[in-house]
Amino acid sequence: MAKATASPAGAKPPFEKILIANRGEIACRVMRTCRRLGIKTVAVYSEADADALHVREADEAVLIGPPPSAQSYLLADRIVAACKQTGAEAVHPGYGFLSEKQEFQAALAKAGIVFIGPDAHAIHAMGDKIESKKLAAAAGVSTVPGHLAAIPDAEHAVQIAQGIGYPVMIKASAGGGGKGMRIAFNDAECREGFVSASNEARTSFADDRVFIEKYVEEPRHIEIQVLGDAHGNVIYLGERECSIQRRHQKVLEEAPSPFLDAATRKAMGEQAVALAKAVNYKSAGTVEFIVDKHRKFFFLEMNTRLQVEHPVTELVTKLDLVELMIRVAAGEKLPLKQADVKLDGWALEARVYAEDPFRNFLPSIGRLVHYRQPPAGPDVRVDTGVYEGGEISMYYDPMIAKLCTHDSTREGAIDRMLRALDEFYVRGVSHNIAFLSALLAHPRFRAGNLTTNFIAEEFKGGFSAAHLPPRDPAVLAAIAAVAERIQSHRAANGRPDAAANGRAGSVEEKVVVVLNKTQMPLTVTALGESWSVAVPGRSIALRTEWKPGQPLFSADIDGRHVVAQLDRLGVGWRISHGGGQAEALVLNPRQAELAALMPVKAPPDTSRFLLSPMPGLLVALEVHEGQEVKTGEALARIEAMKMENVLRATRDGTVAKIHAHAGESLKVDQKILEFS
Repeated sequence: MAKATASPAGAKPPFEKILIANRGEIACRVMRTCRRLGIKTVAVYSEADADALHVREADEAVLIGPPPSAQSYLLADRIVAACKQTGAEAVHPGYGFLSEKQEFQAALAKAGIVFIGPDAHAIHAMGDKIESKKLAAAAGVSTVPGHLAAIPDAEHAVQIAQGIGYPVMIKASAGGGGKGMRIAFNDAECREGFVSASNEARTSFADDRVFIEKYVEEPRHIEIQVLGDAHGNVIYLGERECSIQRRHQKVLEEAPSPFLDAATRKAMGEQAVALAKAVNYKSAGTVEFIVDKHRKFFFLEMNTRLQVEHPVTELVTKLDLVELMIRVAAGEKLPLKQADVKLDGWALEARVYAEDPFRNFLPSIGRLVHYRQPPAGPDVRVDTGVYEGGEISMYYDPMIAKLCTHDSTREGAIDRMLRALDEFYVRGVSHNIAFLSALLAHPRFRAGNLTTNFIAEEFKGGFSAAHLPPRDPAVLAAIAAVAERIQSHRAANGRPDAAANGRAGSVEEKVVVVLNKTQMPLTVTALGESWSVAVPGRSIALRTEWKPGQPLFSADIDGRHVVAQLDRLGVGWRISHGGGQAEALVLNPRQAELAALMPVKAPPDTSRFLLSPMPGLLVALEVHEGQEVKTGEALARIEAMKMENVLRATRDGTVAKIHAHAGESLKVDQKILEFS
């Protein structure tokens, strides 16, 4: 955790009680700082969040409405009423929800409640993406060419895009978090993108205005953290590289950027400060830039709130941004000047989401049957709002946690992140941990050769098991063989203790491990407290205290500490380690001979059906029975986790039957329509 700013011993806290107008990990994160400062906290929650972690961790909690955000977390009057009910003096909005709504800040001010953030003027000036670009240009900040007025309909959008020149970015004026954004390379994509962006903007922000600007190719997304107070002081706290994105939503972030030089960092920081001063900005804020391959940068937007990825800045500056926001809101001066800002080492953040990367990253909902975080320490930080047994709800963002690591070098921070991901065990919902590991292990990422197109370019056609080749298959085979030996001896002896760990009885055993359908002969030998596993061309030394049922196989392998996730798959195993994954079946030599002769069972043919890839709401059907469709044509629109997803035809055909209708709630793999 970032260090506290200096304050006199026994000093009165800036506020006695703060209400956090948010949920999930950010609410819990704000509460940690409040607790350290001696400030009591109030949580607000919807009916769906009655058992949420942020409710459990707060000193008080107030129910504010039904599960949908529009009926609970987005209702400013409910938040104000909760403050009055509990006596909260101030409100921290976190990010999202009401954090950038000037009406909310104004309502709190009218009630005499302090808003921990900028004033309504700054929120209005910077929160509207169209007006903020005009103001940035006036302040001398570099901006992207575009049409900075709201666009009434799709045909006008096409005309504007043709004038700017494709490709263009269609963006919600009130947008953020990747919602209400589409890239268009031609007229057809522009029309469709306008409709989708407008719909997402209306659903997420109650504001369907969109604008269009030139899309910078080979772009990097780099943002500057700024901090201001009510006394005219504004500083910048370095940058964050946020180029690893999927559908315009950040996946990995790091500080500093591996791309910027000192001169560019200073120029970007000074422009960010100039923009903040232009609106008399106070509190924490972020100025986002698009940077091209020549380090030429353009203003993207300013977020007038705490960013999701703020922990990486805290880790390299050793500052607590939440504490500084609270103190600024209480009228205190910033405790440091620009010359005092120092960057120490490298930090990474990986967003762990409940989504299925093998099914186009579709949201996953349900209960966290098993949840085990990596151990926290100076080099590992976990910000979460969930716990084992808790629910991932269909009503909100599917984030499970933010996993952060810190080291003196970028390479060290990456390696520490890979180890931490190996230690992060989640079951009950699908998650993206394997995908995150694959990103971090990718040679291009390790080289720092990043753009916002990285995922689209390196994972064309989506993410699959083919992207998870084990870096050392022999090690995974050795783990499977030793685990099988321990498991079988425990079953034979009926003893769960370490003495039955497979060392008694047979000393040497020849086995064949079928690793991802490839047979590998091994000889497993028990050597007291250790194991020797002979594979073709080498011998692997392994020492472990693993016991059956433990989800993490922790071992010293050839003098190196290794943690692998181990799941039973029928009579086999699934092993995940270091960005690689394998399915393993341990057989004796005769079983292996017979297994090689077994026919492969073909999966059922579902190619004539359009199946729902996720649980969600069927917003619209774009076709009717009897209609002929072409490859790539839109068939249906599904809304899940506040995002609209377009399902397209994968081949030419004719719609024979409609199985589901607009307005219907869909389950995973539910039939939507059938082709003849």
